[in-house]
Amino acid sequence: MTASVRTDAYAPQSGDASWDALAYDLDLVYRVRTNRLHGTATITARAREDLTAVRLDLVGLRVERVEVDGVRVRGVRQGPRSVRVALPAEVLSGDAFTMRVTYAGAPAPRRSRWGSIGWEELTDGALVAGQPTGAPTWFPCNDRPDARAPMRMSVTTDAEYTVVATGTPAPVERAGGLRTWRFRCDEPVATYLAAVHIGRYAQSAVGGRPPGESAVPVSLAVPVALRAAAERAFGEVPGILALFAESFGPYPQAACALVVTDDELEIPLEAQGLAVFGVNHLAPEHARLIAHELAHQWFGNSVGVAAWRDIWLNEGFACYAEWLWSERSDGPSADDCARSHHARLAALPQDLLLTDPGPDLMFDDRVYKRGALTLHALRLTVGDDAFFGLLRAWTGENRHALVDTADFRELVERRLGAATVLSPWLDAPTLPALPPRR
Repeated sequence: MTASVRTDAYAPQSGDASWDALAYDLDLVYRVRTNRLHGTATITARAREDLTAVRLDLVGLRVERVEVDGVRVRGVRQGPRSVRVALPAEVLSGDAFTMRVTYAGAPAPRRSRWGSIGWEELTDGALVAGQPTGAPTWFPCNDRPDARAPMRMSVTTDAEYTVVATGTPAPVERAGGLRTWRFRCDEPVATYLAAVHIGRYAQSAVGGRPPGESAVPVSLAVPVALRAAAERAFGEVPGILALFAESFGPYPQAACALVVTDDELEIPLEAQGLAVFGVNHLAPEHARLIAHELAHQWFGNSVGVAAWRDIWLNEGFACYAEWLWSERSDGPSADDCARSHHARLAALPQDLLLTDPGPDLMFDDRVYKRGALTLHALRLTVGDDAFFGLLRAWTGENRHALVDTADFRELVERRLGAATVLSPWLDAPTLPALPPRR
């Protein structure tokens, strides 16, 4: 039968649920001066139903050749958002198969209801901002939030540039005027959390390693002229990671890489095991964003949502982590932060359902803050010991796994018998009152 496309309701033109990716192996060559990308993507896949064709997400790049299990495919039909690949032979449900796709072009962001997302050419380099559907601007993939797979990547570019990408780096290889950077991530990666950052960066360690987390290397890639400012801005990272390990459990990624571009960026953005910031984010008033992006390594990058409607499980938890760091670093307490934001949200329209905000509002600040307020209401109700024990159980039981809101309710009820506390915050648009201070 022909591949059927069942997609996330918030991104209905992305993804194919008739098959799952088991692994991605990307071999990329990128020339900065001409913004030219040539890639080969080897995708190991498994059919979820009997297949005679599959769909790959790819935007703005041209497929040159496709092989399936070593056989060249002639039936390739490419549209503006995807590629339909007719399989040489039927693949039965449960069977594995391998696709090798060679492609090339000038990568660029795609336009979406959330703005321009994907591969972005900088003044002198490039970055990837993939959330939520930007991954197809630089590699063919099954672009669903629930379609996670380990990833290997090699990136060859001009020798004067440094590459930071998803995964643990291997030694760099040099040939002529080019260098090849290799990365490997054995943890399952959502396509929107895969990233490549290329620039004239110097790399260094950030403030040693966080206390109690000696296995977590923290690296910083930054233009030389910004190095002193960046080291000041990120000097608290070991302390942030130590607090989060204490509050949420062990750091769940193999590494922690931070990138600062020479360009201004609208917002910083997390990816698997790394985060990117613009030069404008080095100012002290943006310090909370560092805590937010680091918290995503637990919430979003390890404990991942199966559907975009549950994005509060990413953003609400990361926002609450900001408040915890504020409290630890002698800023306003988490309770003060919560009451301030509650007052602000109370003055805004009461038309957002946290557990299903809709695609146009999934990145609305009310999702972030109301999600954090939900957690604070739970904390005030059950007390600190029970609350932080719950958070550690949430990240421990769901390490590198997919979750939804029902899973969180179930854990709250199983451990605390307090799931009813969540209902006013999750099930109706009207903002509830916070419980009294403890």
